Amino acid sequence: MGIRTHGGSLAPGGVVGDGRYRLLAQFGIDERGGAHLWRARDGQLRRDVALTILVGDPADVDAARQGRRTLERAAHAAKFTHTSVARVLDVLTLGNGISSSEGLLGIVVSEWTKGTDLIDLVNEKRIAPSTAARMVQALAEPVERAHQSGLVLGIDHPQRLRVTPDGHLRLAFPGPLPDTTLRDDVKALGAVLYLLLTGRWALPGGPPAIPAAPRNQTGQLVPPHVIEPRVPQEMSALAVRTVSDGGQGGIRTSAAILRVLDRVAAEEERTRKQPEEVDPDGTVWTTKKPVKDAERRRKLALGVSALVIAAVAALAWAGMMAISFFQDDAPSGPPVNLADETSEQQPQDNGEGGGDGDGDGDGGRTTPGEAITPADVTVYNPEGEGDSVSEAPLAVDGDESTSWATDQYQQQFPAFKSGVGLIAAFDDPIDLARVRILADSPGTEVEVRVADSADPALSETRTVAAGALDGPRTELTLDEPASAEYVIVWLTSLSGEEGEFQSELTDVMFLPSA
Repeated sequence: MGIRTHGGSLAPGGVVGDGRYRLLAQFGIDERGGAHLWRARDGQLRRDVALTILVGDPADVDAARQGRRTLERAAHAAKFTHTSVARVLDVLTLGNGISSSEGLLGIVVSEWTKGTDLIDLVNEKRIAPSTAARMVQALAEPVERAHQSGLVLGIDHPQRLRVTPDGHLRLAFPGPLPDTTLRDDVKALGAVLYLLLTGRWALPGGPPAIPAAPRNQTGQLVPPHVIEPRVPQEMSALAVRTVSDGGQGGIRTSAAILRVLDRVAAEEERTRKQPEEVDPDGTVWTTKKPVKDAERRRKLALGVSALVIAAVAALAWAGMMAISFFQDDAPSGPPVNLADETSEQQPQDNGEGGGDGDGDGDGGRTTPGEAITPADVTVYNPEGEGDSVSEAPLAVDGDESTSWATDQYQQQFPAFKSGVGLIAAFDDPIDLARVRILADSPGTEVEVRVADSADPALSETRTVAAGALDGPRTELTLDEPASAEYVIVWLTSLSGEEGEFQSELTDVMFLPSA
């Protein structure tokens, strides 16, 4: 039996909101707060709207208080605008659009979101991991922006979300529950990712239309890649760690999720295999267009150049041998010891050796033996998740076609955190005199710090040099050489403009004293 309302029942065809909104179809119930989710028709403005209807007894003091808190939070959310969040149009309360006879505590009216119900989508098919990453990424962006303003969106129920015609996830039924926190929004992002990858919901209070996520004997979530082997392990770990409360290294910010999702989705798309065809003679071919790979072209050009030089050298040698063979007069003067002559033409050893110790040279960017290659380089971020962790070694690989980049931040440091950087570990302490940075990130403020351990707190490090990156090549010189086994390149201000702050380091070289 439907719930009685003014002029009818909470069923298709019924009207609510003093008769203004006619109910068309129900899209779910969030049982945790008695929130019924409906599509309705606004009789005054003749448009479809989404209604989050709070059902309860107005005489129940506790229920009425909880309902008022939800409506207050929805009213605050009306100030927030983002394409991935349905705009709140009105909030109806008892005595202001809701009569006590309707058996309702309030209604949140928002614009209607065209598209597909998220539950219908996941029940129909599994989503490709790269697509799932992009969908959650688009939802994580408004969560991050809302959290920076102190707002909770309340996305922790799958029936509150819809998929737009262009494939984006959207919060279609705003109205966060009274006790929903910022952390609940973040956990919901992990749960949505888990749902897209496995078809299961990983948080309590989910709808009966989808099964709950399985857990092991210790109560921990079963990773998505165990259920769906095609899921990349890094994406699987992200979903579990985001939903987790700590036992599995929980991720606590939407910014951290955005960083990982961007990297994982890009890597998954890059490594996706193209269809191949095999000719009868065994030749493998594909219709895929050649990849415009700058690094591959550079190596090919170098190889061709080396081949041409070798060919010219061979022809020159053959010509000299022919001249020597047919020459009648013997050379005058004492015989020349070519080994001695070559030795005299070589540069004198200045005690620094002929290389950087790793045998791979420095690509012509620094004097041989000058830069010291660290044994290991990792992202240093004592305040949480690191930025582009897997790409940290690219900053010291001597290859100017690779780089390490920070995440993109909406606000400049230190609004979100005090900084981020790289920590280089050396097998033995070095006498550090200079740090040379190749980067096209003007305005980036850098501090060079030294530490006594591999994972120090920022207060346990010591600043030995500082400056700004004002060109493609910047050298920070220490006032006095410092003996250090661990060196930190710490970014305290990023390049870019409002909403798009990001810095990228192409190469970092650690130079000892002469």
